[in-house]
Amino acid sequence: MGEQQRRLWALDEEAHGAPGSDPALPERIRQLLAEQPYAVLSTQGGGQPYASLVAFAVSPALDAAVFATPRNTRKFRLLSECDRVALLVDNRCVHPQAMMEVEAVTATGRAMQVVAGPEFERWSALLLAKHPHLAPFVRSPSVALFKIDIVRYFHVVRFQEVTQWRPGA
Repeated sequence: MGEQQRRLWALDEEAHGAPGSDPALPERIRQLLAEQPYAVLSTQGGGQPYASLVAFAVSPALDAAVFATPRNTRKFRLLSECDRVALLVDNRCVHPQAMMEVEAVTATGRAMQVVAGPEFERWSALLLAKHPHLAPFVRSPSVALFKIDIVRYFHVVRFQEVTQWRPGA
């Protein structure tokens, strides 16, 4: 684990406390993230929160996520101003009449733009494996690719049972 990851964990733990210890949690998180195509990305700027819908994919180790956004958007501007983000994924559409069955996960971390080169190819391939229809969008010069280094997940079931998990811990 690198020094940057340790610092991110320390910052996140100050805000949210110690993690849970459910050994099945990583697989539950993996399944939810694999089944859902979209997430709500939370950014901030000027003292105000902002949420937007993104198509996303996560790395096999669940320690990073990737998404694309046009450069001429508020989302891009806010990401450029503040790299701390949250990504919310839930399955409420699967359980419209059974709210206690809804499962959600929030990933917190830092987002950074991925520039052209081998890293761009790696992360865009991950995103396009899940969303092949986005290829023209992702390859457009007017679109930026962002990678989120995920520090922690908050997994919620039954609207009140919250468990925390850190990838790589």
